[in-house]
Amino acid sequence: MARFTFKLPDIGEGIAEAEIVAWHVAVGDRVEEDQNLADMMTDKATVEMESPVAGTVVEVAGAVGDQIAIGAALVVIETDAEAGGTEVEAQAEAENPGREEVGALSLSPSGERDETPKAAMGEGPSGTSPTAPLPTLLRSATLPPEGEREQVLASPAVRLRARELGVDLAQVKVADGDRVRHQDLDAFLRYGAGQGYHAPGASRARPDEQVRVIGLRRRIAENMAAAKRHIPHFTYVDEIDVTELEAARAALNADRGERPKLTLLPLLIVAIYRSLPDFPMLNARYDDEAGIVTRSGRVHVGMATQTDAGLTVPVIRDAQDRNVWQLATEIARLADAARANRLTSAELGGGTITVTSLGPLGGIATTPVINRPEVAIIGPNRIVERPVFRGDDVVRAKLMNLSISCDHRVVDGWDAASYVQALKRLLETPVLLFAPG
Repeated sequence: MARFTFKLPDIGEGIAEAEIVAWHVAVGDRVEEDQNLADMMTDKATVEMESPVAGTVVEVAGAVGDQIAIGAALVVIETDAEAGGTEVEAQAEAENPGREEVGALSLSPSGERDETPKAAMGEGPSGTSPTAPLPTLLRSATLPPEGEREQVLASPAVRLRARELGVDLAQVKVADGDRVRHQDLDAFLRYGAGQGYHAPGASRARPDEQVRVIGLRRRIAENMAAAKRHIPHFTYVDEIDVTELEAARAALNADRGERPKLTLLPLLIVAIYRSLPDFPMLNARYDDEAGIVTRSGRVHVGMATQTDAGLTVPVIRDAQDRNVWQLATEIARLADAARANRLTSAELGGGTITVTSLGPLGGIATTPVINRPEVAIIGPNRIVERPVFRGDDVVRAKLMNLSISCDHRVVDGWDAASYVQALKRLLETPVLLFAPG
């Protein structure tokens, strides 16, 4: 028998170490050639480590969450080959380390995705009855058998609401007639709150849970901490009337054919790249160690995307060469790839300016954190309808606050505000987005 030491290959330019995010083998397992051994995460992507030999695993390096240096032993495999009693050490070819993908990735670029990852929680303690006896109205929240429940007269909507609230309709006192109505449910809950009634499963204590910060979540934590530690942020917010923009978007969608549905994002990106030539300091990357600001001649837009495991930022390359429909197609492709863990490292790096949006959850204003080494990040907020004065008339308008955070070492406040005013002009007069440059 011979021993083969699989060393962690060089899986990215400038990468000194990688994190173990998943083991697919354990000591004693039989592995075949090209079988996946482990998933390793770098700053750019997750890479599958595939075995170059067949044999039995005799050693593995570290646990999930541990950092392994490039060139260090990752797995030792006992092969069937004869080796004269000596251990054979080898390293996999760095040119083909495995398939790259995002470790795990909703701020949806369309604003339509609204899922927040939740850690698995243990069951809480069972409920107890109130210490003081309650009227028959609140005797018990335990649901009786199905046949007995059906004897209570109530509409399907009331039954559904009662199930969602965990309320037994048999315990609800009817104010008028023999049918339980929504107002009877409301009275039941109000009275119960006053008497200390606790709905089953509501706000029960749960055991504390410790969750190790590893993988993509650790990368996010490290990147955000570095950005706030090194970059003196400032944020500027202005209000934009997007009434005409939303009307133009609706008209374009009505005649889109087989093309993807337009959201606000591709229109905003058009406004961003059309405004940037006059504000080159915003489309830049700052190497603060070398003291060099590189003002990019092309616009590579990072698209902050929320996924089940955390935030990632795929990049729309050469946005300035794409029209609104091409941008919509690329946005959809990158978002799908992000959520399916198919993004490559090339699709995750090289951005020159980033857009982040919470979609319908956008709130009044945001103060987004810059995606270092970029120097600016733009955040559209929720669109709301409000009355506004136009001359002597009061009209309905669709309004949206637009936030921009900038690196104050590179961008002055006046420049940031002037740039937002340029964006405002384009977004409030959408015909300019499609006019010849």
